[in-house]
Amino acid sequence: MKYGFIGCGNMGGALATALSKTTKDIMLADYNESKARDLAQKLGCKYGTNDDVVLNCERIFLGVKPQVMENVLAPLKEKFNNKKPLIVTMAAGIKIKTFEELCGVKLPTIRIMPNTPVSVGKGMVLFCANELVSEEQISDFLSDMRFSGEFDHLPEELIDAGCSVSGCGPAFMYMFIDALAEGGVACGLSREQAVKYAAITMQGAAELALKSGKEPEQLRIEVCSPGGSTIEGVKTFENGGLKECAINAVKASYKRNKELGN
Repeated sequence: MKYGFIGCGNMGGALATALSKTTKDIMLADYNESKARDLAQKLGCKYGTNDDVVLNCERIFLGVKPQVMENVLAPLKEKFNNKKPLIVTMAAGIKIKTFEELCGVKLPTIRIMPNTPVSVGKGMVLFCANELVSEEQISDFLSDMRFSGEFDHLPEELIDAGCSVSGCGPAFMYMFIDALAEGGVACGLSREQAVKYAAITMQGAAELALKSGKEPEQLRIEVCSPGGSTIEGVKTFENGGLKECAINAVKASYKRNKELGN
């Protein structure tokens, strides 16, 4: 088969779902067999064991946590050496060189750092690859994964930094949506209304930031009328240290990404 997944958790499952919109030539495996079976039935593809995936698939996604990567790879080393599939790894912090050492063999490897919005086709996926992956393979892979969202190639030394914004960022965004919604509820809106308004406003503001060509600070200024209501809210954020808090959150995530790779 063309693609296999070892690990069908939140991220692996989301990527498999996006990929299934392009091809059904997929086999799923997970330590929880029922999870792989149920997702395979939902997507119209096959499921099996880790060994089945390695023996039958040309390209293998490794959707396992960095803390357990070594244990997952240990029984597969000999099979990797015989088959030499293209590997797509998404483990935070684990560099391609480290991954090769864990495998015991140098394989064509694409390292990706996706985020959870890939499940709705709005993901931000950072990627790099070793020299064994051809341009044709990368092009074909990006085409197959087009329903995941945006892909951006980064030098590997910047992947951890990028992931600290795009990979961890959705959690930060959800916290902000929730906080705005709580404020709306305090002012009399229903919870449903407040969450909807906050989420759609964030969606629209993000789209404008991407398409306007303007700096976020300039867009903020354009919303704030002198003496108006928006500037009063902005002052509250400034007094509460919102910007510094967000910067520190990204730095903390980046530090942890580096630790996971050691």
